[in-house]
Amino acid sequence: HREKGKAVLLVSFELDEIFNLSDRIAVMNSGELVDVVETKQTNEEEVGLMMAGVRNKEAAL
Repeated sequence: HREKGKAVLLVSFELDEIFNLSDRIAVMNSGELVDVVETKQTNEEEVGLMMAGVRNKEAAL
């Protein structure tokens, strides 16, 4: 669908699946958007922290 400019919404807790299929990752926690990151510019540890509600800028502190 990338070449057609289409988007697909994937909801999963399986980080390996998310990283293999996604260009961008949006993380929600308690119904709120924590952050949206480019898959190539993040890692499973950072996404795991976001899943726990920690925003990117907080993780760097």
